[in-house]
Amino acid sequence: MQLVNIIQIILLILLGLATLYIFIFSIASLFYKQKKYVDNGNFKKIAVLIPGYKEDEVIIEVADQALKQDYPSNLYDVVIIADSFKQETLNTLKTLPIKLIEVSFEKSTKSKALNKAMAALDGPYDIAVVLDADNVMAADFLKKINAVFEYDFIAVQGHRTAKNTNNSWAILDAISEEINNNIFRKGHRVLGLSSAIIGSGMAFRYTYFKNLMATVTAVGGFDKEIELKMLKEGRKIVYLDDAVVFDEKIQKAEVFGNQRRRWLSAQFHYFRKDILNALKDLILKGNVDYFDKAIQFIQPPRILLLGAVMFLSIVFLVINYMFENQIPYSNYWLVLAVACVLSFIFSVPLTFYNLKTLKALVSLPKGMFMMLLSLLKIKGANKTFIHTQHTSSSKNNEN
Repeated sequence: MQLVNIIQIILLILLGLATLYIFIFSIASLFYKQKKYVDNGNFKKIAVLIPGYKEDEVIIEVADQALKQDYPSNLYDVVIIADSFKQETLNTLKTLPIKLIEVSFEKSTKSKALNKAMAALDGPYDIAVVLDADNVMAADFLKKINAVFEYDFIAVQGHRTAKNTNNSWAILDAISEEINNNIFRKGHRVLGLSSAIIGSGMAFRYTYFKNLMATVTAVGGFDKEIELKMLKEGRKIVYLDDAVVFDEKIQKAEVFGNQRRRWLSAQFHYFRKDILNALKDLILKGNVDYFDKAIQFIQPPRILLLGAVMFLSIVFLVINYMFENQIPYSNYWLVLAVACVLSFIFSVPLTFYNLKTLKALVSLPKGMFMMLLSLLKIKGANKTFIHTQHTSSSKNNEN
């Protein structure tokens, strides 16, 4: 049993540290209160940048919705960055009061599209807002973003939330989004750390963002690259829970797997790249934000952590009982399982505690399996453009 106990100790330490991390921030998120920012009547010029790759099915509706902001129309431009769109889509976009920038690359990336667009825009702009091609802003989104930049902030992440919850995968994806909002945004802000950014529904001081993006080399996960650079500089990223952007949630298991594969690959890449620098900055400069972000990238996916903790807790509880092994080990597994489950309970909004979610949980084991497969196939994924195809929001808006 000595070997079994050694294995238990190693697993308890690894899973315990990962669980402790999300447990602390999930509890902290319960104390989050959104600060109210006032714009003092100063309306800044905003560029709403929407890059899209073959997003013909959704882009017309997204562009049209983006024009309906409760913000002076002469003080914001909707900029559609069209990569590999159909000609009929381009013709329709040209009839809208937007700025259309057509781009084409041998290897398409979101960072290339954004850089090309900002090089073509003549501005001047004060704020850059970045959306995905399926995102729809709440009517007051730009007003709330504008107010934040009256203060000494360089970047802000809005509250990205589900546009659709029309099937089990969409519900699970929506829950995952809100868990991340609570742990990596609300919880972090409560404890004085920066909010994580997501890649869309985010805003920056325009000139700073333009210069920052010019240094990006990422194929995938450009948001992680610029996040690390901002935190290394000692910048603070704030979170606006009441500035809402609606995001299309996935519809199929294979999309779930591909999307997570891309995210995991980028996270491991930047962990390896930055962990030593982050540790150095923590020791020499006290840069907790930068170190926390590097550590965040090595955290196991929440769904896999839950699955691993529950499965291994049951396995070792049975083994310890059958072989009359030392009781403390079983107690440790019980504590770990309870802490992990509570982290999720604290992080899932009350609106998801319903019958639809209960039905969606049937797909959770498959989701765990898809995440495991994604983990096994992440090699090289950060060097390849993996596109998530979106569908019409009007078709998916069954709540």
